[in-house]
Amino acid sequence: MDSPNPRFHVVFIPLMAQGHMIPMFDMARDFAQRGAISTLYTTPLNAARFRASVHQSRLLGLPIELVEVEFPCEEVGLPAGCENLDLLPSPDLLRRFYDGIARLERPIERRIRGHEVPPSCIVSDKFIFWSSEIARRLGVPRFVFHGMSCFSLLSAHNISKFGAHRSVSSDWEPFEVPAMPRRFNITRAQLPGSLVPRPGFDEYRRKIQASEVAAHGVVVNSFDALEHGCVEAYAKALGKPVLCVGPVSLCNKNEADRFGRGNRSSAEAEACLEWLNKKSPRSVIYACLGSLCRLLPSQLMELGKGLAESNQSFIWVIKKNEDGQSAELERLLAEDNFEERVRGRGLVIRGWAPQVAILSHRAIAGFLTHCGWNSTIEGVSAGVPLITWPLFSEQFLNEAHAVDILEIGIRVGVKAPARWGEEETTGVMVKKDDVTRVVKALVSEDEEGKQRRERAAEVGRLARRAMEEGGSSYENVSKFFEFIQGHTLQLPHHPAMISSI
Repeated sequence: MDSPNPRFHVVFIPLMAQGHMIPMFDMARDFAQRGAISTLYTTPLNAARFRASVHQSRLLGLPIELVEVEFPCEEVGLPAGCENLDLLPSPDLLRRFYDGIARLERPIERRIRGHEVPPSCIVSDKFIFWSSEIARRLGVPRFVFHGMSCFSLLSAHNISKFGAHRSVSSDWEPFEVPAMPRRFNITRAQLPGSLVPRPGFDEYRRKIQASEVAAHGVVVNSFDALEHGCVEAYAKALGKPVLCVGPVSLCNKNEADRFGRGNRSSAEAEACLEWLNKKSPRSVIYACLGSLCRLLPSQLMELGKGLAESNQSFIWVIKKNEDGQSAELERLLAEDNFEERVRGRGLVIRGWAPQVAILSHRAIAGFLTHCGWNSTIEGVSAGVPLITWPLFSEQFLNEAHAVDILEIGIRVGVKAPARWGEEETTGVMVKKDDVTRVVKALVSEDEEGKQRRERAAEVGRLARRAMEEGGSSYENVSKFFEFIQGHTLQLPHHPAMISSI
């Protein structure tokens, strides 16, 4: 199907977290490029991060819209402006944040009902469980969006189903993840939060599980060739369609789209581009541990010093917050005279960086990443090898995917997660010498280094092919349109699935 009915209208409701919002915005843009009306619902602060991109898309004639709904910070006891996970000052406020999200159900439904074009379907984050009820009341299908790969989703499902994590005697003893298309090991300490109980969240888990069972299907920001059989296995486990429609970041086809994506105007991005343009091909390491990184300043300094001592050019992105940890890191950087010492060879970016544009630049040799799925698949799409430094959530599974299955990554050596609120207990796990070692290994001209780069480049080519006309993800978007419009994609009957939450 080249394009859907001109009144085909997809409603998108993302979780208010950068790693969830950015791919859903890209998905909405991709669907709009295929002719669907795409409407995203979020709060004013989050809308501000995407308003310029939406405006640019509309100037190009794309039927995409951003609808703002007030977030009830005061009602749920949150400080003003805490409308995104990356703005919460403490994990103790997480429950209030999700309470606030739950209060968006009625206002969003009213806005959906007031839209001039009735919705054809809802695509919403797995955490937006109440969207299942909105879809039921409106009489339209709902698809769940998972900000993870099918590999990670299937791994978590199988670990839970077979109780594999209970077969070992300690948190540090490796065990094989069962019933996977390809074999790999993990430890109990590295399991995602879905398999680690969080007090006070049992009710949310039950509601999320029920909404997943009621969903008509799942859409994933991945592509079939990346998953090595996990798409089919996960769909069989759920008993419903699983459609890989990514890498959705590749819908940003020109430089302006890539630089403006997700947060800022292009001013800072252009300065970064000018710096990269002066570098030789495959000479720069890009290091970014994500928007939710809360590692200790002393640990971050080990990262910076390791980059500096590798003698490789690098871009290092550090999170900037109005908190004591940011101030402490700045103090350590100043005491070390860090930026002066690396001037010309190293570039430090505070806060947001145009990641997709940076990764696609010819000067980038590798990506030191926290293995969040958004970052992982952006690195994969750019065809660059990865240095893996997982922090929490399913990121150790993503590390296994990159290193053990795809063989395009090299571990920095993290053994335990640095979960939010527990960073003090983990301390400094990675020393500067560890960072220097893996950077040198990544750029090495030995046979192992060359083969890793070749594999990464090939996976990048497969990613781009998936999004082109006739590619697997392109065809899966067509199947999605066909199902929503005519239910020609038959839903198999299957018992309630085990939640991947």
